[in-house]
Amino acid sequence: MNLSFYIAKRYLFSKKSHQVINIISGVAIAGVALATIAMVCTLSVFNGFKEMVAQQFTALDPDIKITAERGKSFTADSLLRTNLRALPCVAVASIAVEDKAMAQYQGRQVMITLKGVEEDFKELTNIEDALIGNGGFTLRDSINSYAVPGVGVITTLNCGIYHVAPLEIYAPKRRGKVSMSNPASNFKKRFLHPSGGAFIVNQPQYDDHYILTSAQFAREVLGRSANEATSIEIKLADGYSASRAKQDIKSVIGDGFIIEDRYEQQKDVFKVMKIEKFISYIFLSFILLIACFNIIGSLSMLIIEKRENMETLRSLGATDNIITNIFVFEGSVISMIGAIGGIVIGLGACLLQQEYGLLTLGNGMGDFVVDSYPVKVEAADIIAIFGTVAIVGLVAVWLPVKFLTKKFIRR
Repeated sequence: MNLSFYIAKRYLFSKKSHQVINIISGVAIAGVALATIAMVCTLSVFNGFKEMVAQQFTALDPDIKITAERGKSFTADSLLRTNLRALPCVAVASIAVEDKAMAQYQGRQVMITLKGVEEDFKELTNIEDALIGNGGFTLRDSINSYAVPGVGVITTLNCGIYHVAPLEIYAPKRRGKVSMSNPASNFKKRFLHPSGGAFIVNQPQYDDHYILTSAQFAREVLGRSANEATSIEIKLADGYSASRAKQDIKSVIGDGFIIEDRYEQQKDVFKVMKIEKFISYIFLSFILLIACFNIIGSLSMLIIEKRENMETLRSLGATDNIITNIFVFEGSVISMIGAIGGIVIGLGACLLQQEYGLLTLGNGMGDFVVDSYPVKVEAADIIAIFGTVAIVGLVAVWLPVKFLTKKFIRR
């Protein structure tokens, strides 16, 4: 065992002649532990909110979305779709045709995102769980095409779920000359009949702007060819991670495509959450640094008390580095005890919150999406927290100890 570490351990756990040193050492350990608990719990809450938001998006967002690297659309022929569906990681692969359009109902207008999907879209997502009204997820029959709008679109158009007249859908023509004398001729006009249902996913970007219909109708009004699509949306088979599936899909479709998982599809939202989590981590690290000042106080008093012991060690041949390392090791041990204790208590607190929801949101009357703070512990966060405590503790101890030993012990 290293001599400096052995002596540091003895000093830490032995009873000091001045009991106040023991008290300050205990306070230092408690301070580091509390800062560590705060880091574990805070970062875990951010992880919990991130997972909660991801679950909210699953009502319409697929596990994997494939779009063109250049342009809005690409050719999704039968061979490409067959190859994708043959992958073990792919449970459902569905075509989507999506673009901006305008919806009108009895003189009221709203800009929408028209999304044409296939019948297996209800297997791809949980759309049927998000439907309201007596109608099902009906997109097309032999005569008409049907609309499944978001509740926000219905509110803006004031048409109701069971509107009598069909919705008028306008989209600019993609080919041909623009007529300035007759602007209406620059748009394609088609009709969507009520399906008797609408969706609500509690996400304004969908509820207030999206109308779902058949891919065939979307191609007609948006001027797309028979095999043209703006995206291929995929539901993963059980047991497959998104990162692994993206590699398998890439090997099949080749270059020229963007493959995004659920988090990447909503990268703006998750980027904000990631920044907030990082800023919280930085602030908590400063609190940890302040907590480490207690360690400096404990070591300062210990160095003064052990001056005679250090002179004895020097007479026995100990170098200045050995003597300095004794107190550096003691400060590091205090940091590690606080870190380990804080992590254990923090993990325990997170487990209790997961099981019992001790900290609630609001008054518990359903004002929020969840009743209590969601938490999720990630191994990467625990490793980062432990490393932060180790580094901050070492930096906070090293320079003061070098100065104090030089002033009170070194010749």
